Parts: sequence; structure tokens; C-alpha cells
Amino acid sequence: MQAEQMKQLVVNALEDVKGLDIVVLDVRGKTSITDFMVIASGRSDRQVKSLAQSVLDQAKENGLTPLGVEGEREGEWVVVDLGEVVVHIFIPEKRDFYNLEKLWGDAAPAAQGVAGAAG
Repeated sequence: MQAEQMKQLVVNALEDVKGLDIVVLDVRGKTSITDFMVIASGRSDRQVKSLAQSVLDQAKENGLTPLGVEGEREGEWVVVDLGEVVVHIFIPEKRDFYNLEKLWGDAAPAAQGVAGAAG
């Protein structure tokens, strides 16, 4: 599966479980670790875990094996590494604190969207 298709699969999986403030950053040429970073929020640690599980389920259904998953137990910031796409799912407080959008601010937004109502 190509990076663009993988990115869309991730966004769809997050939208299916009502992920909030979904942002996709195109980091090709900015880092060698991935092509896209997808950042999303969940209203609670429980929803963050559910969002991550949705991404993992969709990946598995499409024959993708994650390179790694971190933070599932706590559910405040879960990272799903799919190689060409790295997914960061936060509770709002952690997302505000780490502010990855600002850190990677010079990366071109590949797509932006909001799924669900603002929290």
C-alpha cells in the first residue's frame, strides 16, 4: 500500500470513531522516519484507546503490520507507527502541551479536517 492510501486509511479509521481535530502533515523531505504524520484528539483516555484500536484494526484488515505502538496502556498519547504514516492520538491536554503541529509547523499540511463536534 502506498503512503497516500495508508494516510487516507488512517484518517478514515479516526473519523469512524469520531476523532477530533484530525491534521495530516506531509513531512517528506523533513525527516527520514516517515512521509506523513497524522495527529488527532480524543475526548478521554478511553476514546484515545478506541481511536488507536480503530487504526490498528483497519491496518490489519488491509494487510499492514504496525512497526510499533506506544502509550496504549495510559491512553493519554498513543503513537501508532505504520512506517510511511505515523499516527499521534492525544487527549486534548497532552496535545496542547506537546504541540506537534508547531514543532513540525514548516511541514506542509497534506489535509486538514475536523471529525465530530468540538469538545
